[in-house]
Amino acid sequence: MAMPGDPFAKLEGPLAGTTRMRMEVVENRPLTPAMQQVVLAAPGLAGFSYQPGQDFMLMVAVDGDRPVRRRYTIRDIDTVHGLLTLGIVRHDGGPGERWVATAQPGDHIEGIGPRGKIFPAQGVAWHLFAGDFSALPAYFAMAGSLPAGQRATVILEVPGPGDEQELKAAADVELAWLHADGRPPGDPAALTAALAGVTLPPQAGHAYLAGEARLVLALREALAARGLPADHVSPKAYWGLGRANAPHGEPPRD
Repeated sequence: MAMPGDPFAKLEGPLAGTTRMRMEVVENRPLTPAMQQVVLAAPGLAGFSYQPGQDFMLMVAVDGDRPVRRRYTIRDIDTVHGLLTLGIVRHDGGPGERWVATAQPGDHIEGIGPRGKIFPAQGVAWHLFAGDFSALPAYFAMAGSLPAGQRATVILEVPGPGDEQELKAAADVELAWLHADGRPPGDPAALTAALAGVTLPPQAGHAYLAGEARLVLALREALAARGLPADHVSPKAYWGLGRANAPHGEPPRD
């Protein structure tokens, strides 16, 4: 049930077509040193449909009478048993991190989904994914959904070797890992250098860029400099360095 101060009391506009669910924590465990795997159960997940790359918006806290929400990419949904699997990046502070740090099996949380407008483009010859660690769940879901015969390159910057994960895909996917190894969060140097060396085939393709806001901007500029049209690029800022996300889970707009 929606709260009195909830701006999303009615699921309309951008939320039209989403579903509000009362979800139960089934599992909460480390997946890698910097990522947690959380599994939630809800009867409404039976027969649930979504696009790879979409997310669920979870009410992780309440500030007065206003909910505080964070958005997490759907890694998998078991529609038979009604289970949602999320991969959540661990970081210092913030309402999402506080919830992840304390959530236990049997706890309940409100979820709204599916959300998001970026998923694999249709009718293109190749796909290019580049982003920081926060992009991993979306990129694994998207690249993993591509059919056999499709070509994709995935470039991800992760905190260290221990955060590399196995990608299961039917498509021909080239996966490149960059290790931050103490490089400041949001520093685009390694990813922009990697993009400069990527082959962009002459056929029409699509690029997906996600992560820290200024990093995403730098990656957009790097691809524009190589001549990739803007309508062949899907950018998404997940977070902003030094700035808390807004209560609805998105980075604040300047």
